[in-house]
Amino acid sequence: MQFSKGLGFSKGQGTENDFVVLPDPDGLLDLTPARVAALCDRRRGLGADGVLRVVRWAALGDGPEPVPGVEWFMDYRNADGSVAEMCGNGVRVYARYLEHAGLLTAGELPVGTRAGVRTVRVTGEEITVDMGPATVGEAGTASIDGVAFPGIAVDVGNPHLACVTGAAIDGLDLTRPPGHDPALFPHGVNVEFVSPVDASGEVVMRVHERGVGETRSCGTGTVAAVVAALRHAGRATGTVAVHAPGGRLRVTVEEATTFLHGPAVLVAHGELTREWWAAADREPARAAV
Repeated sequence: MQFSKGLGFSKGQGTENDFVVLPDPDGLLDLTPARVAALCDRRRGLGADGVLRVVRWAALGDGPEPVPGVEWFMDYRNADGSVAEMCGNGVRVYARYLEHAGLLTAGELPVGTRAGVRTVRVTGEEITVDMGPATVGEAGTASIDGVAFPGIAVDVGNPHLACVTGAAIDGLDLTRPPGHDPALFPHGVNVEFVSPVDASGEVVMRVHERGVGETRSCGTGTVAAVVAALRHAGRATGTVAVHAPGGRLRVTVEEATTFLHGPAVLVAHGELTREWWAAADREPARAAV
């Protein structure tokens, strides 16, 4: 792709889970893993937990078949350059960008993702995403420094291992990926540590995301954590407030679907130089964590 001046971008965050947004409506960008990793690197790039490419579904190319009536697709990449199915905080930032660009005029819009269509609704500062049903799978175990944490597998369009624990969550070492059963999660897994639901209907959570590391928040992880916390409390449905290091979210679990409620902010708009973009493709992708 040729640039007259440079490549436009936006930077946004949802409860401090931050993303580089690349507008590419016609699918012309060569978004290689090396470029994604360089963009997300906080020293040699812009710095982010992931990249959101704003592309028309018909122009996506390599991906699921377009759904009639759904124009926009959230092409999400992890910080290591790998492709991911879904990102709950990311889709809220994506919706905020569509609003900024005048593409979300009705306040509600279906957005394509690799986990299926997600409907976003903007009401002032809060953005609500219909995250679809969360599927509970087998029991599993995460481990940190030899300590085992029982959990359950929860599929929210991407894989999670949510562990409800009474341990002091703020003292856990998440600088390295928690151990898990590779037979249960052959392609890696996002791991959540969440407190039991308290009398006020709130929990505290931390998360280690595959391909990224510990993040300040995780939208799909928040849904998985609430599903696990509700099951721990003997409930299948309900609304729970979640306190992550990056801020507060709410999750509503219904019989047929789940909803994620929270803020999303566009921080800046700018331009990447074409020289940097060309050079970034020659850098090796950052190793997955």
